[in-house]
Amino acid sequence: MKKEKYYAEPLEYVKGFTEFLGCKIDLSKKPLIPRPETEFWVQNAIKDILTNSSLLGCCNFRVLDIFAGSGCIGIAILKHVKNAKVSFADVENRMVGHKVVKSDVFSNIKGKFDYIFANPPYIPTTKKHKVQKSVLEFEPHKALFAGKEGLFFINKFLKDAQKFLNCDGEIFMEFDSPQKPKIDKLLKKYRYKSWEFHKDQYGKWRYIVIK
Repeated sequence: MKKEKYYAEPLEYVKGFTEFLGCKIDLSKKPLIPRPETEFWVQNAIKDILTNSSLLGCCNFRVLDIFAGSGCIGIAILKHVKNAKVSFADVENRMVGHKVVKSDVFSNIKGKFDYIFANPPYIPTTKKHKVQKSVLEFEPHKALFAGKEGLFFINKFLKDAQKFLNCDGEIFMEFDSPQKPKIDKLLKKYRYKSWEFHKDQYGKWRYIVIK
């Protein structure tokens, strides 16, 4: 009889929370566990906001945390940027303590925003075998996988995102390093005008800033 392997539940789920840029993120509903790579670029984004003099004096400028998951991005912004008004959106609510708009990407989003932050599912289903077994066992697959090339949600997001962005606004979006060339093509396809790719703390292409 073949013995089944047992994979330990992630410590973050056992504790029920994790730390993210000085915030205690509730994981009791078991959303995707925030990654260090995400923490890295969100910290850079917060620095960007705090140096944007045109917004610092603005009362309640609008921020959208889409594909919110645990809400770690929006919660960090609320902590570090005092005049930000953050909206959270996801296809399901795995957050605790904040209102989440249930939305298939932009289906139920209204109005325009000064900043849009997106950490969509982007792992290709063809690479499922390369994902850590404990991640496959315990973390929500809807927050991980996005079609054969991992671009299903990225494509849907980029198709409509600029419609919800104020004229001087910015978009920050996380992606997987090999997807960079195809994301570049999507940006040209949807007629975005200005963007810049950035690497994470490990030297891999990880996020894009679109203006």
